[in-house]
Amino acid sequence: MYRTHTCGELRISDAGKSLTLAGWVQRIRNFGGMNFIDLRDRYGITQLVFNPQHNKELTEKSAALGREFVIQVKGKCVERSNKNKELPTGDIEILVDELNVLNASLTPPFTIEDETDGGDDLRMKYRYLDLRRKPVRENLLARHQVARAVREYLDGQGFADVETPHLIKSTPEGARDFVVPSRLNPGQFYALPQSPQTFKQLLMVSGFDRYYQIVRCFRDEDLRADRQPEFTQIDCEMAFVEREDVLQMFEGMTKSVFKKVRGLELPAFPRMSYDDAMMNYGNDKPDIRFEMKFVWLKNGDEDVVGGKSFKVFDEAESVIGICTKGCAEYSRKQLDELTEFVKRPQLGMQGLVYIKANADGTFKSSVDKFYSSDDLKKIAEKFSALPGDLILILAGEKARTCKAMSELRLEMGNRLGLRKKDEFKPLWVLDFPLLEWDEEEKRWNAMHHPFTSWRKEDDALLETDPGKVKANAYDMVMNGVELGGGSIRIHNRKNQERMFAALGMSKEQYEYKFGFILNAFEFGTPPHGGIAYGFDRFCSMVTANQEGIRDFIAFPKNNMGRDMMLDAPGDIDEKQKKELGLK
Repeated sequence: MYRTHTCGELRISDAGKSLTLAGWVQRIRNFGGMNFIDLRDRYGITQLVFNPQHNKELTEKSAALGREFVIQVKGKCVERSNKNKELPTGDIEILVDELNVLNASLTPPFTIEDETDGGDDLRMKYRYLDLRRKPVRENLLARHQVARAVREYLDGQGFADVETPHLIKSTPEGARDFVVPSRLNPGQFYALPQSPQTFKQLLMVSGFDRYYQIVRCFRDEDLRADRQPEFTQIDCEMAFVEREDVLQMFEGMTKSVFKKVRGLELPAFPRMSYDDAMMNYGNDKPDIRFEMKFVWLKNGDEDVVGGKSFKVFDEAESVIGICTKGCAEYSRKQLDELTEFVKRPQLGMQGLVYIKANADGTFKSSVDKFYSSDDLKKIAEKFSALPGDLILILAGEKARTCKAMSELRLEMGNRLGLRKKDEFKPLWVLDFPLLEWDEEEKRWNAMHHPFTSWRKEDDALLETDPGKVKANAYDMVMNGVELGGGSIRIHNRKNQERMFAALGMSKEQYEYKFGFILNAFEFGTPPHGGIAYGFDRFCSMVTANQEGIRDFIAFPKNNMGRDMMLDAPGDIDEKQKKELGLK
């Protein structure tokens, strides 16, 4: 055996044992001829001692070792005189009797430490070394724990794990497909699945009743911190269910995973309509760890700030504000920072208006020239502002102003320490619009996907006023991050054809793209619905309460969609191109 124990399991109760360890040299320290080596494996670190009084030749041999050498040692576990309380193994050390170098190592391009000196691209190029670092390793092991907890819950609820194909037909609706040329069918292409949506619905037609899959999916879209071109979903579907059945089932799963992995009891999941989320928070995935709701000063026919000759407000489609508690003492520099924050190109605001509710009951504003003290007081009353509070106001086109104020709210939440890492506030967002208007293409698009059903009470609106139809859809949100989304599906051919028609598809188009599922709907399809969680996001939230997902993926792509380690994507040789009909 290469080892009798791992580098993370030995304790003071093991003192006196003769044993064998194997692992990587983390660091080497020389003290007056004695060499101390930290030996690392996946399980932890154990200190090795090479004492010249015990074995001079072996001690000299150990001096030739370098970082990341793979070694095997044999020796005796003894109690340490200078204990290290930072290590689980810090009460013991190994007095080495035998040393075997299993493999030498070049000097690593960055330090294999918790806090490394390697930049992102360098660590991605040598990802196999980055994975040796404790924070990254622990993230992947936590991912394993989440996957196991998910499977245990779903298995216990009667779900069957069924694999679906990865080479499918391209049906470009939504994000772009990755396409794969077919050698056996020259000039034709497969697509990699953006999700197993139609297959899981067909499994419900097949009578499987409850399906799940932790499945790889692919989307050729622009990347950001919480997106990768290939990602993993917890994909689930249930037959003979209504919306409430699905919400209860997956609220239960989320609570179960948090309990098993983090030891946390989540509170009950409140519910919020899409309209309320947009009105109060400016986005459909609000962070409800703190209040700071929107106050609309101008919206439609309501206008409480107009008529004062202030063009910014008078000419704006919408005027929105938030009240930040206890921030009236913000300096000019701090207010300028917030102004620059909302003027960034991605938000595009022209400026920021503030009103300070001073401790003495007076008001100070950046628009004093246009608004009297009484005017400011009336505005402050709309916010229920108290002495010491600061009101921040944005004005402009409605959608852009909503987005900017939403981002400003989150920024203030960060600055005031309101987005606590140890606090989890889950939420169901319900009653999304079924369709959204694409101004560029002058047609309706499905807000979720074209297989989403709508509320029964809105049935007559689908052909007459489609923008008012509410979807039978739901998103699970936590701390401002969308963890998953789903819907009750359309389950008969007539309604599915109505949906395709609402999306501007001709009969020929939808028969060509989706004829297989339309035909299936004519063979006794049960009512069904489901949900898909972004597994990478879910792991990130459960274990670290963060939005970035890359550290929870073993071999991720960079922000340009490139694999720095493999240098992919890359060219293929001329023979392959010819075989695939690409020449």
